[in-house]
Amino acid sequence: MPVTEYRHLLRGHAELVDGVPRRLPSTPLHPLLEDVALMPAGVRLEYSTSATAFAWEVETSGDVDVVVDGELVSRSPTVRLGGLSGTRKDVRIWLPQSHHVRLGDFSADSELVPSVEGPKWIVYGSSITQCRLAVGPSETWPALVATELGWSLRCLGFAGECHLDQAVARYIRDTEADVISLCVGVNIHGRASFSSRTLGPALDGFVRTIRDGHPDTPILLTTPLHAPEREHQRNAVGLTLADIRAEVANAPHGLPVLDGPSVFGPDDAPLLADGLHPNADGYRLIAERMRPHLAALLPTEGPRP
Repeated sequence: MPVTEYRHLLRGHAELVDGVPRRLPSTPLHPLLEDVALMPAGVRLEYSTSATAFAWEVETSGDVDVVVDGELVSRSPTVRLGGLSGTRKDVRIWLPQSHHVRLGDFSADSELVPSVEGPKWIVYGSSITQCRLAVGPSETWPALVATELGWSLRCLGFAGECHLDQAVARYIRDTEADVISLCVGVNIHGRASFSSRTLGPALDGFVRTIRDGHPDTPILLTTPLHAPEREHQRNAVGLTLADIRAEVANAPHGLPVLDGPSVFGPDDAPLLADGLHPNADGYRLIAERMRPHLAALLPTEGPRP
């Protein structure tokens, strides 16, 4: 079947344009943000079926994870499986989190039925949310948390591009969500995109835009995780990462704040691959520590009314 016939099974994207899933709408974006918005982190095909075989034409250089009834059965750029049982099963196919893709035809020997969606979760952040160094797209920390909680993930982790763009705030404002989480600051430190004068007002404006569409939706704000080389390194506007953390926590956004080093701190530094980005085990640790904080935002089962 062509993309037009199975696109209702695709989740976690904003638009599908000529077979390319976009994580932000086709509006003017900075070229660097545009590039990472075309990497389908968190985008997946979800369905139940009795099919014994299926194949999906996916043009990509990254790995695609196929998960059947909660078990990883394939991790490869090629999606072609056979010999499955003819009993009803739940299938989730995760697209690569840090490679571009183009989707083609899908074939299966039985009907595909859309899976029931859980509460909708939007997560915004940097490369540490996009998770390039996770072992596969089903094992990024947002994917692990969403799977454990039964939530429907929309990942807005943009490597190097978490700079409080109003285009992102407007998209979150206009997108259905039961829970929202934001992790802000590490890219702002790295690119010196805001000063001590501008960061607080910019974050406040970002949150106010989101609140225009989600006045009562629980939102959790996390400050930057520990990065030993940057904690006391002054950027081009004189701010250390510790300074950024304080500015984010103290800005007038009115959100509950989770201290980043409590999620990934100095004792966890051996799980950093390059002094900033966690390795695969580091992402699993972040998922383990973030999960209870996020679950507490939506303690009842099912989407909020």
